[in-house]
Amino acid sequence: MRAPAELDPLPTTDPDDPRWCRAPATPAQQRADAWVAVVLLIGAVLDLALWQVVGLYDDPASGPVAVACLIAMIAPLRLRRRYPSVVAGICAAMFIVTVSFQVSETLFVNIALFMSLYTVGAWESSRTRAFWVRTVIIVAMFGWLLTSIFQSVTDPEAIPGLSRAGAFSPMAAYLMSQVLTNILYFAGAWYFGDHAWNSARERARTEWRGALLVAERRTVEEQAVSLERLRLARELHDAVAHHVSMMGVQAGAARVVLAADPEKAAASLEQVEESAREAIRELQGVLGTLREAGQPVHPGQAVTSMSVEQLPALAAQSTEAGVDTTYQVVGQPRTLPPLLSLNLYRIAQEALTNTRKHAGEGAHADVRLRYGDDAVELEITDDGGGVTRRHRPSGSGLGQIGMQERVAADGGSLEAGPRGRGGYLVRARVPLATMREATHR
Repeated sequence: MRAPAELDPLPTTDPDDPRWCRAPATPAQQRADAWVAVVLLIGAVLDLALWQVVGLYDDPASGPVAVACLIAMIAPLRLRRRYPSVVAGICAAMFIVTVSFQVSETLFVNIALFMSLYTVGAWESSRTRAFWVRTVIIVAMFGWLLTSIFQSVTDPEAIPGLSRAGAFSPMAAYLMSQVLTNILYFAGAWYFGDHAWNSARERARTEWRGALLVAERRTVEEQAVSLERLRLARELHDAVAHHVSMMGVQAGAARVVLAADPEKAAASLEQVEESAREAIRELQGVLGTLREAGQPVHPGQAVTSMSVEQLPALAAQSTEAGVDTTYQVVGQPRTLPPLLSLNLYRIAQEALTNTRKHAGEGAHADVRLRYGDDAVELEITDDGGGVTRRHRPSGSGLGQIGMQERVAADGGSLEAGPRGRGGYLVRARVPLATMREATHR
């Protein structure tokens, strides 16, 4: 798989833009045109020699003049894709000159004129110029043809052996055949030229859309990486903030009672040690997902043990850390999707961490998990511990942003802010329909 920097760039012009034109002929295409011109010229010279033996005209052009006319008409095909209109004009003019000089060769000069008209439709970048160049050439050729027909009709010796008697005489049938042949000839050159142009445009349109899809896929991949980084950042923030906060509270308590009550200080230090182990375990779980390259990682795989089932233990840890915390389940419990369960646990963890940081000493917190008919709701409140809204210290706001992102990822809503009677409220609500969708994914 190529790196993003090696991906093909978008074409410079949208094929649906009226200014779109085909890419210039490649060197390989130009070499192919040169070989086509050489082959046609060789074939024309050989065909000329054969018709000289047959004697198509009573007074044909001399060999050098005939060869010069063939070269002047066929050689420009070498540049037909680079200068299609100019080459078509030269071929049309030389066609009239070749026939007027009674050059015996007719097959390859017709092929050359057809190719030049076809190339105008297939390669001329200006579609207006392509239309008018072909129109002028075809009108001129039909004007010359009608003039030749008039001369043939009025000159008894022009085409000997064909009777001119009757409306459907052999002469009339011959001339009508010439007109029909030329109509099909020029219509075919016009149609197939435009068809080639439209086919090239359709291929360019397909390439354009493919390039857009590649660019969009690359953007989606980059967004997915960014979202995964944000998810891991939230996990690291929640794990570190919660456990370090608890370690700080427990270490402070141990320091205060170290001299007066060594046993209580030792118990606090044991809690510090346990919190450290828990933090390391969670960090190893998060970072382990990064080390398992090439393995599909389910969101929340790193910390599968974290769920709403651990909320009672979380409340107990909060109580041990100095914030009296109660836990209550309202409604009939049900199985929640793993990611939703993890996010609710992390929201409660972050809210209780903020309570310990900002509510002050003696604060009381309540954790309620409500199972409703149409939604599940997690609510964490505290009474502020006597700290007023004005004096309550403010944090960086990253924790609340993380909570909002977690709830949004589950299709729910978050309410967070000071309560009117003091304290703080965090309420996360996830609709039941969203849970069902997550369960079936």
